[in-house]
Amino acid sequence: MSTVTGVSTADQTPGPDGQQPLQGDRASTGRFGDRIFGGAATVSGIVVIAIVSLIAVFLVVQAVPALMDNSANFFTSRVWAPGGDKPAFGILEFLWTTVAASTIAMFISVPVGVAVALFITQYAPAWLRRPAATLVDLLAAVPSIVYGLWGLIAFAPVFKPVQGWIEDKLGWFPLFAPTGISGGTICFIGVVLAIMVLPIVTALSREVFDQTPTAHKEGALALGATQWEMIRTAVLPFGRPGVISASMLALGRALGETIAVTFLVSALSDGSPWTWSLFNGGETFASKIANNAAEFSNPTKTGAYIAAGLVLFVLTFVVNSIARVVIERRKAFTE
Repeated sequence: MSTVTGVSTADQTPGPDGQQPLQGDRASTGRFGDRIFGGAATVSGIVVIAIVSLIAVFLVVQAVPALMDNSANFFTSRVWAPGGDKPAFGILEFLWTTVAASTIAMFISVPVGVAVALFITQYAPAWLRRPAATLVDLLAAVPSIVYGLWGLIAFAPVFKPVQGWIEDKLGWFPLFAPTGISGGTICFIGVVLAIMVLPIVTALSREVFDQTPTAHKEGALALGATQWEMIRTAVLPFGRPGVISASMLALGRALGETIAVTFLVSALSDGSPWTWSLFNGGETFASKIANNAAEFSNPTKTGAYIAAGLVLFVLTFVVNSIARVVIERRKAFTE
C-alpha cells in the first residue's frame, strides 16, 4: 500500500471527480484560522486594556498638579472654589450624593428586576413571555434626556406627597430629616435612576434564568418541590452570578449618569448647612462636571474637575472589581 507524505491512500476518500482530498491542506487551513482568531482576540484584549490604562494615566497626570495646589482637604471638604490664587476644592458632597443616589437605585431596581425576570421566565404563559420581554427591553432604548424630562414634569408631582409622608413619619431619623427641598432631592434622583437601570438588571437576569438546566428544575419538581421552592433551590442559585454581574453593570450606569441627573438635581447654595438626609439636594460627580464645563479656563480649574472625574473612575473600577471577585468565588464554590 503506497503512502504519500505519511498519509495512507487507503484512508483517503475520492472526491466527486475521483481526486483525492488534500487532508494536510485542510488541517493546516484549520490551524491557520485558529491562529488568526486567537491573534485577533489577543489584540482586542490588549487594546481594551491599553485604552483603560491610558485613560487612567491621563486622569492622574491632569489631576495631580491641581491636587498639589489644593488648600482644602480633597475628601472631607465641601468647598468648591478651584479658581484664584489659593484654590480650595473638596468632593464630600459629590461623593455622598453619587453613592447615595446609586444605592437607592440598586435597592429598588435589583429586587424588581429579578422579580420581573422570574415572572417572564417561570410564571408567564408562553404567549406573554416575548411581548413582556420586548416591552422591558424597550426601556433601555429610551434616551437619558427623556427620563430627565419625564421625571421633572410627570414624576415629580407624584413623588412630592410621598416624600412629605416619609418626612412626617420618619423625619426623626437623620436619613429622612426634612430639609425644605421638594424638588430634585437625592432620593428622587435615586428613584428615577432605578427606573433607568431596571431594564439592564431585568434583561441580563432573564437570560441567565432562562439557561437554568431543565434537568435541575424537573428534578426539584419531581422531589415534590413547589414552583417557588424549585425557583429557590434551582433557578436562583444557578443565576446568582449573572444577577450580580447585571447589578454591577447597572450600578456603573447609575454612578455615571449625567443628563437625567443634571435635569433633576437641586444644587445646594454655597454655605448651606450639611445634612445626611436623603431629601437634601446636591450634585453628583457627573452633573457637577457637566454643569461647569465652561469653567475649564485654566489648568488648575480643569485639574480640579478632572480630579473629581478620577474619583468617579476609581469608584466604578473598584465596584466592578469587587463584583468580579464575588462571581469568581461563587463559581469556585459551585464547582
